[in-house]
Order: sequence, then C-alpha cells, then structure tokens
Amino acid sequence: MENNPYVQREALRKVLSRLKKYRVLIALSILFAAVTVGLTLYVPVLVGDAIDRIVGPGQVDFVSVGAILVQIAVIVGATALLQWLMNTINNKITFQVVRDVRSEAFRKLQILPLKYLDAHSHGEIVSRVIADVDQFADGLLMGFTQLFTGALTILGTLVFMLSIHAGITLVVVLLTPISLFVASFIARRTYAMFKLQSETRGKQTALIDEMIGNQKVVQAFSHEDESLEQFDEINEQLEKCSLRATFFSSITNPATRFVNSLVYAGVGITGSLVAIAGAISVGDLTCLLSYANQYTKPFNEISGVVTELQNALACAGRIFELIDEEPQIPEKENAAVLTDVRGNVSLTGVEFSYDPKRPLIRDFNLTVKPGQRVAIVGPTGCGKTTVINLLMRFYDVQEGAIRVEGEDIRDVTRRSLRSGYGMVLQETWLKAGTIRENILMGRPDATEEEMIAAAKASHAHGFIRRLPQGYDTVISEDGGSLSQGQKQLLCIARVMLCRPPMLILDEATSSIDTRTELKVQEAFARLMQGRTSFIVAHRLSTIREADVILVMRDGNIVEQGNHESLLEKGGFYAELYNSQFAH
Repeated sequence: MENNPYVQREALRKVLSRLKKYRVLIALSILFAAVTVGLTLYVPVLVGDAIDRIVGPGQVDFVSVGAILVQIAVIVGATALLQWLMNTINNKITFQVVRDVRSEAFRKLQILPLKYLDAHSHGEIVSRVIADVDQFADGLLMGFTQLFTGALTILGTLVFMLSIHAGITLVVVLLTPISLFVASFIARRTYAMFKLQSETRGKQTALIDEMIGNQKVVQAFSHEDESLEQFDEINEQLEKCSLRATFFSSITNPATRFVNSLVYAGVGITGSLVAIAGAISVGDLTCLLSYANQYTKPFNEISGVVTELQNALACAGRIFELIDEEPQIPEKENAAVLTDVRGNVSLTGVEFSYDPKRPLIRDFNLTVKPGQRVAIVGPTGCGKTTVINLLMRFYDVQEGAIRVEGEDIRDVTRRSLRSGYGMVLQETWLKAGTIRENILMGRPDATEEEMIAAAKASHAHGFIRRLPQGYDTVISEDGGSLSQGQKQLLCIARVMLCRPPMLILDEATSSIDTRTELKVQEAFARLMQGRTSFIVAHRLSTIREADVILVMRDGNIVEQGNHESLLEKGGFYAELYNSQFAH
C-alpha cells in the first residue's frame, strides 16, 4: 500500500481540530510538563554541587550536603505530584476526544444512506468504531504523555549544558541529527504498514461477525471447513502485515539507542579532557553526563511515540473516512410535515438502479387510492423490495416522483413520512430488552390493555404467556431462543398496536406455520380495512383478495389487475400462480 502523506496530514489536521475545545487542559498539561522537566533537570545541578563539596577524605561539608539532599527530596516529591496531575489531565483529554469521535461516528451512522451500509460489511464498520478508535486512543495518550515532556527535556538539557560548557554542548548538537534521521527514516515507512494492518483487522472482524451471526446457516450447509480456511487466510494476512509493521517500528528504538550511546560517549570523552584541563569541575562533568543521558532518553521515547502515532493516524484516517462519508440527502429547510395521511400514493415516471450500469426500475407508474390493497409479485430480483425502499425513502428515486397525499416525498420530513407506514418484513428486528418493550417500541404511550389486544390480534399472546416472565421476559437483540415465527409474530403485534394509515407487508408471514398464518391473515384483513396496503408476496395464495396486483419483471410492471382478471389473461401472473400448484 502506498504511503500517502496527504492522507496523514489530513488525519493529523482533523485530530488537532478536535483538540481545540480542550486547549485549556492542554495548556495546563504543557505547563505541568515544563515545570516537571525544569525540576527534574535541576536535580543533576544539585547532585554536582554536592559532589564538589566532597573534596576528599575528612573534607566533606556534611551540613551543605545534608541541605542539598533535603532540597532534592522536596523536588522529587513535587515532581511526582506534578507528573500525576499531568497524566490525569492527559487521560481526561484523550478519552474525551475518543468519546467525541465515537459519538460523531455513531451519529453519522444514523444519517448514512443505506447504500453505504449495503456496500460495507457490518463487522468492518464495527471495527472502525471500536478497534480503530482504541488504537487511536493509545497513540494519542502516548503522544500527550511523552511527546511534550520529551521535547521539553531535550530543550531544557541543552540550556543547562550550555550554562556549564558550550563546547561539550556543541558535540551533543552535532551528533543529534543522526538520531533524528534514523527515527524519521523508519517512521515514514511504517504508516502504510499500520494502515494495512488496520484494514486487515477490519476484514477479520467482519468475517467473525458474519460467522457468529449466521452460525446455524454455516453448520446447516457444513461450511465450517471453508469458514476456517477463510479465517486462516485473513489471519495469516494480518500476521504478515502486523509482523512487518511491528518489525520496522521496533527497529527505531535500538537504532536511536545506538546513536544516543555515541552521544553519551562523546560527552564522556570530551568532558574528561576538559575536566583534566581544569575548565570544569568533577561535579560539572557528572552533571553533564547526567544531562547527556537525559537528553538522549527522550529520543528513544519520541521514536516510540512517532511509531505509535503512525498507527494512531492510520486508525484515525479510517474512522474519519466513515465520519466524512456523504450523508443521506438532507431534508429541505422548509420540508413539510405530513399530517392527516389517508393513503393517497402515486408513483410517476419513477426510475431507479443501484448500479448505473444495470438499470432496474424504469418508467414505473402507479396510483393508489386510500384503503386499496396493492400486491406486488414477480420473480426474485425484479424490484419488489426496491419499490418498498423507494416508498419509505430509504433510497431516493433518480427520475420521476413519488407523492403521498399529493406531496413529493422529497419535500416532506422523513420522520413524518415513515410514521405514516407500518412495516412487517421477512427479516425480523428485535432489540435487547423485554417482550413488552419490543411491542411498545412503535407506540410507547399505549396502555397495557391495548398492548395485550395487539398481541392477541397477532396470535402472539399465547406463546408470550407461556414464557417464564410473560411480557417481562428479557430477550437478546436477535430474539434469543424464540423461533423465527415467534419473532415475526412480535413484529406483527408491534404494527397491530401502532395501527398506521398505510401498511407495508414484505413476506410478513413467511416464517409462520400455515394454521397460524390463516389466523394472522384474517387479523391483517381486519387491520387493512380502510388502510392503504402494499403487500410483497411469493406465495400467491396469500394475495387473492388484493384490490390491485402488480406483476413485475425486470423492474417493469408487465401486468396489472385483480386475481381473477389476471388468471383469465393467461399471462405471466397465471404462469407464476399455476407453477406454485403444479405437481
């Protein structure tokens, strides 16, 4: 993967922009870092002063040495306290930024168009919001903790060394660029590796999420071996790119340590010669050697920080890609709120395709009057569910218009449009919580009697009553031990409770046994009275009573009419209907 400096700079710019609101805390952190470094660097001066007061046997100024030791103890205690305060502030800044980024990412997920969620695996998105943000936090925390103190230590030691001997300081300055060159040379090459590592980790998370969520399907089709092979392949890719990234990043520290040892040796040799010449005392030489060690130590830390920051920026880049994604088309400023919805729906010249190269719905026209039951049938992939997505404005039409009560749905708020529909899909959706909470989701203000009446109407009351805690039984987000049919009955009960002016039933009874289905169909028939209903069905026996049946093929309505008239035509609908009852 090519290392893109622009992407790095953009990621860094976005990180810095999110730090602006914490500038007071950052200023405090820098202040504490400066004071801590100043106190730490003052200790070698005191140590050198104490050494100079030990002239020889019997010539020790114990009073002065004792006073200096007390000073050192006070300074060390004050330094420890300030370091604790600085680290507390750094933790606060880091995790508040992480909280902000995660909140921003989650808010963006709420307004992303469905085409983004359809094009990216859920596990990969989860990896960005969880794992990548965690990696970003680690790098940011290390940056705050070590970058400020490291930079200040380097500057501070140079100032203190200059105050003792300029020549020896010059030796240190001349050798420093070697360490900087080594660190930057390696760091430039690690960003792309960490980015690849992060992306591969996302693929692995996506696969694990998919396999866990569909374990029954995997086992039913004996796909375990293939899943393991797929996992092993991605796992090996992750191992290789992680090893490369870690190997190159781990070279930084030993390389800079080697250069730092050269600096220490240079100061020792040069300082000894200067001390022999009488230009500095032994205490000054001790002080310079201590400074040389303190001066070089931050380079090791900063090189590690730079490596972590490369990883953090790579992860930040991925989460910012999500945050910067184009949201769904925003509502107009003066968007109307749909009220008094009776069920007048019209589609005029509608055209839509998921892929521009593969046209799907072309010149689709339909007028539905209040209370009409419209069934949509056709082979798989003909565009039935796409029509539902367009009616709900999960996707926007590319040509033409859809109107509800004469209003173009692009000119009304999504909330008011969708609140006019009640949906029961083939795929059930339940949240983690009680049965009661799941039924009341669409209408939280409903009474206990209304909720039970809805459950009875959907024929869910019987199995709910047999559960350990009845309506207070807690289920997981996928329904836990409930059967697919029971989960679908709960979704039907939810709609029965809401009683919206328009209904969308997409294979709503596909997972229910025939006996219960007949009863639910009766309940739906009562619910649909006076309500505009769109019914997507594969089992054509369930839509005989529909007022209008739209027969779709390749995105077009090829036939239209009621059940009897379409059978009489002997066309495509008759062919579909008879094929379901052929022996």
